[in-house]
Amino acid sequence: MNDSSATPPTEQQPLFEEGTARSLLDRLLSDSRLYTKSKDYKDLLDFVVRLRNFAPFNGMLLHVQKPGLSYAASAADWRDRYGRWPKDGARPLLILWPFGPVALVYDVQDTDGKELPKDVECFPARGPIDRERIGSFTERIRRKSIDCHTVDAGDAAAGSIRIVKRALNAKETTLYRMLLNRNHPPATQFVTIAHELGHLLLGHLGPDKALGIPERAAADHVQRELEAESVAFLVSTRNGVESKSEGYLSKFVAQDNTIDEIDLYQVMRAAGQVETLLGLTAQIKWK
Repeated sequence: MNDSSATPPTEQQPLFEEGTARSLLDRLLSDSRLYTKSKDYKDLLDFVVRLRNFAPFNGMLLHVQKPGLSYAASAADWRDRYGRWPKDGARPLLILWPFGPVALVYDVQDTDGKELPKDVECFPARGPIDRERIGSFTERIRRKSIDCHTVDAGDAAAGSIRIVKRALNAKETTLYRMLLNRNHPPATQFVTIAHELGHLLLGHLGPDKALGIPERAAADHVQRELEAESVAFLVSTRNGVESKSEGYLSKFVAQDNTIDEIDLYQVMRAAGQVETLLGLTAQIKWK
């Protein structure tokens, strides 16, 4: 199955008049202001490359409508090729069609039917976590000034965490915002929460005395992701959830990379802090 599996139009045919296309593109970029930062621009280019069965302009339209989308197809293709149908109330995505106005496609997350291969999911996870528990987790971390919001995103976008307002003195509290993909199943959301809290508690966003987050030297992207994924693996596996973290770490081990820059103490400490924040700490009674 390709990254995007709608039956494509003949890509050599122009989607519409050049003047109309240019006007629409300029208006879209000026109104949305989505690509004013270099990272956002690079994310767009990577997205369009990955959705190679769609014309580049249509790839951009899909990215504007649903960032993180990984697989899309028309209702007919989902039905005939994969035995799946759009869910009731599913929101279609618009693309432009040669010699016609528009066509409708659906994100894989908005379809039901036959099971898809596991590798279709960007962040597969399985385990005893339901929506109610996710709600209890987000409520617990909200008490620590970590506001959690769900967003309508494609499968390839799991979540993020950032500082909303940093405390300037001891009397203030640093405020954080976590974004969580509302379309992911609860087990995947649980792993995402553990991963993003891992970033926070490992000091990747900077120190925070109120949360016991240490001052640490700046780490590169690979180190940050390896540390956060290690925390997610520990927390999720210890609580009965199988996730992609194990495959990620196994791949890293297979490459025989060194871990000289990984602070194992901080990884273990952060994993314990995540469990405490989420109310997962085991209560052991010593006799």
